[in-house]
Amino acid sequence: MTPHKLPRRGFLGAAAAVAAGAGAGVANAADQGGLRPGQLFADADFEFTAQIALGSTYYGTGNPGKLFAIASNIKNGDYESAWRAYNAAGVESRQWAEAAAAKGHRVSAREAWLWSAKHFSAALRFLDGTTDTSRLLPTWQEYAKCWVEAAALFHPAAERIEIPYESASLTGWLFRVDESRKRRPLAILNNGADGLELSMYVLGAAGGLARGYNCLIFNGPGQGDSLWLKKLFFRPDWEKVVSPVVDWAVHHREVDAKRIALIGVSQGGYWAPRALAFEHRVAAGVADPGVWNVAEPWLKNLPKPYLDMVDGGKKEQFDTAMGAAVKFNPRSKIVLDFRMRPFGMASYYDAFHAVRDYNLKDVAGQIRCPMLITNPQSEQFFAGQSQQLYEMLRCPKTLIDFTREQGADLHCEVNAPGYRDFCIYNWLDETLS
Repeated sequence: MTPHKLPRRGFLGAAAAVAAGAGAGVANAADQGGLRPGQLFADADFEFTAQIALGSTYYGTGNPGKLFAIASNIKNGDYESAWRAYNAAGVESRQWAEAAAAKGHRVSAREAWLWSAKHFSAALRFLDGTTDTSRLLPTWQEYAKCWVEAAALFHPAAERIEIPYESASLTGWLFRVDESRKRRPLAILNNGADGLELSMYVLGAAGGLARGYNCLIFNGPGQGDSLWLKKLFFRPDWEKVVSPVVDWAVHHREVDAKRIALIGVSQGGYWAPRALAFEHRVAAGVADPGVWNVAEPWLKNLPKPYLDMVDGGKKEQFDTAMGAAVKFNPRSKIVLDFRMRPFGMASYYDAFHAVRDYNLKDVAGQIRCPMLITNPQSEQFFAGQSQQLYEMLRCPKTLIDFTREQGADLHCEVNAPGYRDFCIYNWLDETLS
């Protein structure tokens, strides 16, 4: 999931246009007569992060009242105040968890570890906008410790696994329904561009466990510890990532190899279909939302002279021009730094050029398994792409609209995870039966 709305709604074009209209991708409700009902922040990045946190409380990763208290300590658009507020809440919850664990309060400790992990993960999203980015790795480490502690206190405990991947390995977390060791359907949960394991617990594992699915969360290249510790970065040919995960799954005694589903969330809505075009052992796929062209929001507002530089291979010229452009709008640089990190690229040209390979146009028709595509009404980042991907598919397919009236209209339905899982898992039950 992503709090940064700019990269997918025109921030790149705005930066390249020497910051002319660079704030267009960030809704400013204050200029529109004040906040809308239910809105906490005028800044869209800050608001979306708050909505993610609020929605996730459905599955016990926080308390709404505390999140409102955190919001009251954040100045709209002030990244340092946001980091401090969420980080302080993370420290507080961590202390509660430690105290509960010391006294043997297993459930209370697990809940507080989840709260703390959520707060630290939110804090991490704001550090690129502060003057001290040296706190990035320590903040992720705080999150990771809390997640590991929480995972150990589930019943049964989530099992940490290492999945062989080329010359390295991918960290995974296997959540079991119970201790029966019964063979069950497996939901493989594929994260997006910036989510962490906790995101996949909320957007898949919690709902799946309640319905009898064992669930496998994994960190692909550019995600979680693959990014922060192993220095593995995004790649467009995601089948090279998913196939090793499926290799591991089909040989596990608790997995029904004929009932494996792959659920891609956020930018995982590109990665899951890409993998399924080549990996045919998976019985059903979900793209939430559908993403067929990751490059489109990067390039659509790029002025022609800049686009010509990318097309013409003029790396030095493009990097110089972009470097000068973002100086006129610090927000654009913040988002570029955030977005380029999991690609492992420091050059603007390299990132803009590489993202063009993230496209399903030539492979979507190769998918054989049934596909579910979600289509949130107010999709902020990949608007229109769910319908477009649905039309490209030649396999059995279903499109589910999520609406404002349902409270599920945002990217990944973040503020309605219960209803989201109601729809997705009902479809999976019927498809895999």
